Parts: sequence; C-alpha cells; structure tokens
Amino acid sequence: QVQLVESGGALVQAGGSLRLSCAASGRTFSSYAMGWFRQAPGKEREFVAAISWSGGSTYYADSVKGRFTISRDNAKNTVYLQMNSLKPEDTAVYYCAATAADCSEYGCYGPGKYGMDYWGKGTLVTVSS
Repeated sequence: QVQLVESGGALVQAGGSLRLSCAASGRTFSSYAMGWFRQAPGKEREFVAAISWSGGSTYYADSVKGRFTISRDNAKNTVYLQMNSLKPEDTAVYYCAATAADCSEYGCYGPGKYGMDYWGKGTLVTVSS
C-alpha cells in the first residue's frame, strides 16, 4: 500500500503561481511513477502530468504544457507540481496518484482507475479572474 497526502491548494488570482506537494508513505516511493490529475466541478477527472520513478521522464497534458512542472524528490518521498500562469480554467481539485506501470503524455497504464494504483484525497485549487 502507498498512502498519498496532497497539500498546497489555495485561492490564487489569474496569472499567479502555486506549488502543490504530495507526500507518500508506505511501500518504496521510488518504485512508482507519480501523476497529478484534476477534476473540475461537473467534469471528468483528467490527466495533468506524470513523472517516471527516476524523475528522468516527464509528461504533460497539452492544456498545461509550458506552465506546469512536475518533479520529485525520492529522498523526501515527495512529488511536486509547480503551477505558473494560472488560469480560471485550472480551477479544480488536484489529486496525486501513484502507479507501478509506465506513463506517457496521454496518462498512465496501471490496472486501476485512470491507470493509477493509489490516490490521495485531493487539494482544492481555485483561480479567480
């Protein structure tokens, strides 16, 4: 089992920045690819970004490419999502997730929902116009 706890969500103005963190505990963090997903009110959950177990490969949805950066610190069992140039349409609950499978720019390929094996409970990001 892997336990994931997100933090860093807040209310921010359009054009601003936030950094989300996801702290992992349980089984070996560095064995898992990590991803960020988001779900806006009334919409399906969508893939935002993913990073390989080593941090050597990163993947982004087109909607956030060039504005968001995913990174990880395996010594701290933490994955981050740096969000810059935020837009009102970025408003959503952001979820951290882990998978033992591979990922690509289209998402990850584990057996669980949305291709991920473990999920956090989410953190709310609200971007005001």
